[in-house]
Amino acid sequence: MILHYLDFHAYSFRKKHASFLIKLPIAKDTWLFNCTEGSQFNFLNQGLKINNLSKIIIPDLHTTSISGLLGLLSTLNLVGRIKSLHIYAPVDIKYYLDLGKKYSRTNFSYVLYIHVLRTGLIVNQYGYRIYALKLSGYYEFLIVQSEQYGTFYLSKAKYSNLEPGPIYGKLKKGFSFIKPDGSILDGSNFTSSNSLGSQVSFIFSYFYRKKVFKVLGVNNFTLFF
Repeated sequence: MILHYLDFHAYSFRKKHASFLIKLPIAKDTWLFNCTEGSQFNFLNQGLKINNLSKIIIPDLHTTSISGLLGLLSTLNLVGRIKSLHIYAPVDIKYYLDLGKKYSRTNFSYVLYIHVLRTGLIVNQYGYRIYALKLSGYYEFLIVQSEQYGTFYLSKAKYSNLEPGPIYGKLKKGFSFIKPDGSILDGSNFTSSNSLGSQVSFIFSYFYRKKVFKVLGVNNFTLFF
């Protein structure tokens, strides 16, 4: 997982409502949080592949949070996007998009799915889970990355005369087996070390909020809108 501010002029505590993204190299997916003015320009200017964008997550319907949304969606349409796009936002985002399309007389060539934000789990994909928490008129987010299994050493398995099959997957997950001769196959001997998961919070501000300090203590990273 790669965390990256889309607006490279945005820094913590200096600018509210910044756009940032999560890149998933294995899945070639990009998830965008907030869609501020000029988002499509920033994608192109920073050499990012705009067509890899699969999710847009918007915490509120403040002007600064959605000012770049219609422009970004139109740019995707112009580049000939075919695959669907998912937007997670408060319920009234649908009316905003409908009015925008009507005013500009534009229809998108791809399917646009709208997911209404609610407190709880909103995304569970590729070993990542995103939770939304509704506060005073906006949402904050927590993303949890599951522990990743280590690389399976195929050469060691072949050296131990193990035939390819379901046992490979079990050994990769750390299971152990007793062979007929009484020897033990320990899964940890056939894989590299597991990669620990991570937890990232996306919040507006930590000022005057005691509960946020408790969350920050267990996070690997904290990003501010």
